[in-house]
Amino acid sequence: MSGRFVRSSKYRHVYGNPAKKEASFDNVKVSNNAWDTNLMSASGKFVSLNWNVSGGGAFALLPLASPGKLPDLYPLCRGHTSAVLDTAFSPFDDEVIVSGGDDAHLSLWRVSPDDVVQRLDAAKDTGTITDIKPQASFLAGKRRVGHVEFHPTVSNVVAAATGDHAIKLFDMEKQVARTTLGGFTDSIQSMAFDQTGSAIVATCRDRKLRLFDTRAPDSVVTTDGHGGIKGARVVWCGDKPRLITTGFSKMSERQMFLWDAAQLNKPIKTVSLDSSNGIIMPFWSDNGIVFLAGKGDGNIRYYELESDELHYLAEYKSIEPQSGMAFLPRRALNVNENEIARVYKVTNALIQPVSFYVPRKSESFQADIFPPAPSMEPAMTASEFFDEKKTRTPNLIKMEDKRTIAGAAVPPLSMAASSEAPKAPEAPKEPVEAPKVSETPKEPVEAPKASEAPKEPVEAPKASETPKEPVEAPKTSETLKEPVEDRKGPAEAPKDPIKAPEEPAEAPTADTPEDASKAAQAETVTAAVHAAPTAAAPADGGATAELDQQLADLRAQLSERDTRIRELEMENLKLRTNQTRLREALLGTL
Repeated sequence: MSGRFVRSSKYRHVYGNPAKKEASFDNVKVSNNAWDTNLMSASGKFVSLNWNVSGGGAFALLPLASPGKLPDLYPLCRGHTSAVLDTAFSPFDDEVIVSGGDDAHLSLWRVSPDDVVQRLDAAKDTGTITDIKPQASFLAGKRRVGHVEFHPTVSNVVAAATGDHAIKLFDMEKQVARTTLGGFTDSIQSMAFDQTGSAIVATCRDRKLRLFDTRAPDSVVTTDGHGGIKGARVVWCGDKPRLITTGFSKMSERQMFLWDAAQLNKPIKTVSLDSSNGIIMPFWSDNGIVFLAGKGDGNIRYYELESDELHYLAEYKSIEPQSGMAFLPRRALNVNENEIARVYKVTNALIQPVSFYVPRKSESFQADIFPPAPSMEPAMTASEFFDEKKTRTPNLIKMEDKRTIAGAAVPPLSMAASSEAPKAPEAPKEPVEAPKVSETPKEPVEAPKASEAPKEPVEAPKASETPKEPVEAPKTSETLKEPVEDRKGPAEAPKDPIKAPEEPAEAPTADTPEDASKAAQAETVTAAVHAAPTAAAPADGGATAELDQQLADLRAQLSERDTRIRELEMENLKLRTNQTRLREALLGTL
């Protein structure tokens, strides 16, 4: 038997199956605008595609029920005076779509499949085509509207990323911005709502990742994102407090980061993908799978998120490179064939569906691979969300019988974590065992002794007072002279992972003010650590927690002191090596 362990997963054998050409959309004209979006979006009835036209901007709505080769004259949605940059379908109505353009306008459309079919039939008789006009169009900012996204739980609310370096939440009925989220210093590259819509996260060309409370513009968490300036994207992991970003390192390597939305200081997982130059488009499925598709690539990789680990599943490969992509809403999937996702990828002149299946022998409904999907019923109105500050999870439907599961009231995502706030001190790799709070050691624990400091002074934080006489640091190898009460064994001193030089190290002296200040700082920290346990036992839980925090801080300071000592040891070792090399060089010239 093989000793190799294979992780158990019901999605381990997911495979992609491309549709035949007759089930695809042929003769499409893809926009050649350089602005970075997915170029497409999808609903249960349509696929929208940014169209290549002259004289203004337009996009096409392709009915899913009518695939095949498109005629040269096709009814387009025209209403922008410049290129259409992004489109998004309403999650509550498959016939409602919003578009943002380079003319800084936001347009709202309502189109049914019959509207498109009727215009195509009329064009056959008259030889002319009638375009579709928007229901509403208004100025959203001073410059372009680069990204648009519908709110996941509130009807008629759209987030628009404008060229003013801001994200604005619009009430589309009143055509007014209810919230403006600023603080960006460059172009916004992508954005995503959380499950409730109470928070929105965005990537920016300034290499920062920002998390906003959608109803409190001043509440923002900012942290460093990917090191590269090119094409960073972000997607929210469903109902989990996790984010996934894709981008480039400073060395142009493609990366994927997993973030904890509650502690947005640094990614909790980093995955290096490859060194290609195509921007990665991430798509989240509520099955716990993230799909990664690179622009200019023919492949689609997918990973499963489990216990804060991103496990590689498989890869769909194709020789046709995609320039844009959109995923079908899960409520429109074919559950009878165990289809867990369907993507529409656009190449030069073709939009091809690719379905992802979980192979099962049973023909019955597989409840374990089809969690409830977002419903078409909004959970709240705009006034409830903005004015009454309500927060609810979206209404869901069961995939088996389409029954509705009402959303529940929940508290909004906590915005307390901030990368700009003081970070909690990191614990040492090998923690120093300290006496219990209620006990007092009979004799103070002696601090470790540093190896010889470099002869040339090394800069270090200056102590407030410099001792008049040099302070000798105690030795590291000593343990407590007398055992602490109620202990099973003596306290062990921390092991130094860095080996000392073979030559015997000399004790540092305070010949210079810098050396004296280092010694004073070391003794101050050590004395504080050993003095803390002598305090009287607290009378209540609050005092105990405060004292525990003080102990943790002091241990962290001791760890920093030990780290500084190790750095000095390394500097000392380098100086000794250089001195030896110099002596040998001088002897060689004589």
